[in-house]
Amino acid sequence: MGTRPRRSQAERDAITVEIGYALFSACFLGGVAFGTIAGPAAVWHLPPAIEELLLATGTVVGGVLAVLRVVHVLWRFGSPGR
Repeated sequence: MGTRPRRSQAERDAITVEIGYALFSACFLGGVAFGTIAGPAAVWHLPPAIEELLLATGTVVGGVLAVLRVVHVLWRFGSPGR
């Protein structure tokens, strides 16, 4: 085990806030992406195959964008030149 210096309370708080921001913004982005793609299935009467395709595509795209958002925010926060 290494001898890493302990983080101050301010650093721990900053990390906690950044994680919260990353998760909140990821949920928002994922929800907007899902709503944009799957929304027509809820508004218009479409064939069942198209509705399933829109729901599945919206779920996948929203999930992938949410994960990418979390990674992007936390990666940028952890970079030394921030």
